[in-house]
Amino acid sequence: MAEKPTLVCNKCQVGLTPSAATFKYLKRSFQHEVLRCPECGQVYLPEELVTGKMKEVEISLEEK
Repeated sequence: MAEKPTLVCNKCQVGLTPSAATFKYLKRSFQHEVLRCPECGQVYLPEELVTGKMKEVEISLEEK
């Protein structure tokens, strides 16, 4: 079985590590674990998160 490739920060050239991030939208917030650069703090948002969970929260909050 092949190992999953490690994502690397383009700016710092170090591997991204899992870290909790807080997302805020319309005065509401939620936390989700994402990959983050341990040097500069840049966050990697996978497409599945953006088009899935974040989209669901956005729609839910806009309906209220």
